[in-house]
Amino acid sequence: QVQLVESGGGLVQAGGSLRLSCAASGRTFSGYAKGWFRQTPGKEREFVATISGSGSTTYYADDVKGRFTISRDDAKNTVYLLMNSLKPEDTAVYYCAARVSGVGSTVRRTYDYWGQGTQVTVSS
Repeated sequence: QVQLVESGGGLVQAGGSLRLSCAASGRTFSGYAKGWFRQTPGKEREFVATISGSGSTTYYADDVKGRFTISRDDAKNTVYLLMNSLKPEDTAVYYCAARVSGVGSTVRRTYDYWGQGTQVTVSS
């Protein structure tokens, strides 16, 4: 059974940092594009960052650009999201996702696999 499991969420003060991890099991995701999305109550799940299957291309939402970094370690079947200079508006449940295509995507419905999410809370 294919699973994506996020970890690393928690409570942090504004200006702090967190690193989220998303470990895959059940199959290798080498070559699959990966993405991170986030969701707050009553809102649509929104794109945060994506990385291509080769790891050579990344793309970020405007409001996290320069603060967040997505990376991948295919030997560990894991994708990461390093979040620096966190703001209260970054508070959300963060989800990782994988898509069979090696091309990164900002569109939620193009992803084939999803994790269960991890809560990130940034206090002011």
